[in-house]
Amino acid sequence: MSPQQKMLAGIAVGAGGGLAANALAAGTPWLTWTVDHLAYPAGQIFLRLLFMLVIPVLFSALVMGVCELDLKHLGRLGVKTLGYTVVVSTVAVLIGLFLVNLLQPGAGLPEALRASARASAVKAAAVPTDTSPVALIIGMVPDNILKVAAAGDMLAMITFSLIFGVGLSLTRTEAARRLQETIQGLYDVSMRLIEGVLRLAPIGVGALLFTLFSRMGAGIIAQLAAYVGTVLLGLGLHLLVVYSLSVRFLGGMSPVAFFRGSRVALLTAFSTASSSATLPTALRVAEEDLKLPPHVARFVLTAGSAMNQNGTALFEGVTVLFLAQVYGVDLPLSKQAVVMVIAVLGGIGTAGVPGGSLPVVAMILAMLGIPPEGLGLILGVDRFLDMCRTTLNVAGDLAAAVYVSRGEPAAPTPEAPA
Repeated sequence: MSPQQKMLAGIAVGAGGGLAANALAAGTPWLTWTVDHLAYPAGQIFLRLLFMLVIPVLFSALVMGVCELDLKHLGRLGVKTLGYTVVVSTVAVLIGLFLVNLLQPGAGLPEALRASARASAVKAAAVPTDTSPVALIIGMVPDNILKVAAAGDMLAMITFSLIFGVGLSLTRTEAARRLQETIQGLYDVSMRLIEGVLRLAPIGVGALLFTLFSRMGAGIIAQLAAYVGTVLLGLGLHLLVVYSLSVRFLGGMSPVAFFRGSRVALLTAFSTASSSATLPTALRVAEEDLKLPPHVARFVLTAGSAMNQNGTALFEGVTVLFLAQVYGVDLPLSKQAVVMVIAVLGGIGTAGVPGGSLPVVAMILAMLGIPPEGLGLILGVDRFLDMCRTTLNVAGDLAAAVYVSRGEPAAPTPEAPA
């Protein structure tokens, strides 16, 4: 069986078995024992394996992403690319948060089911108590990196990783080069471990879904469908509205010409659900179909495949607020601002592979006191949503290349030999 077929089997067995158990044996001792001693521990181990890899993945991905920008030598291109990424990712997250607050996809769950779900709530890890703008800015700068890593303080960890990446990029010594190779090795090992953890996903997801559905029954299905619709609506608005405006007014290109020229790359992204796997196709499309300067396209698309994850940032924001609504966890605007910052910066550190955003989502949930068990609901539909948000990510990389290319001189051609 392919990995996708195994995942579908795990989803079907977990969700179907949980629904059947809830309908036929809710409250019976044997079901309670099965959930508490088999399904729940298996799901928790899967989640803990994801949590275990958050810090090494985030640190190594952010550091290497900044190093790839080569800020010292590529100055203007790096600043334009990074600035565009932050602004457009912020817009993406704001669209997602607005839609979740407007449509309330996680609301409407019967109170009895919500109380049952809330009983498994986890303790918040490192959510700021003072979320005023000044306190938020101060809290982003860590005073002890080991302390913030142990506490799961994502904002401070992201800030340290970005600063460290800038310092490493600007330090051109042999020792710094070896350190960069070591961090690249940490990233490679972390990604291999994530690949291994995701091989366990059919079992972990099945266990999480069995636990949820056996306790909550079919009452959650309507909320899950509304969640999928909200994510797709947000991705569609960002793709068709924000990117159209971006390429037209920032890049000076017709949106129709942009989407027509990008269609091969977008189809590849949808089928592979991997920005990294789509990179060779995106490079060819940028140079041959969109007629962008090769040196600009190569730089922006290579950096963007690891850093410009607009669809992932939007998905993370929607997912966190949706699960907060499902579990009845109140997130005022101040905490939603924290979610926005983490989603934007976390998008820079999200691996461009299928399922690469899951560790970041899991850590944000724990930060805000939202039961990570809810991730089982998301994993049940994540493959399709991953395909959709990867399409948005690749479109965002190409739109960024269009913007950065405007006003840039063509790469100098080598002189013919005399």
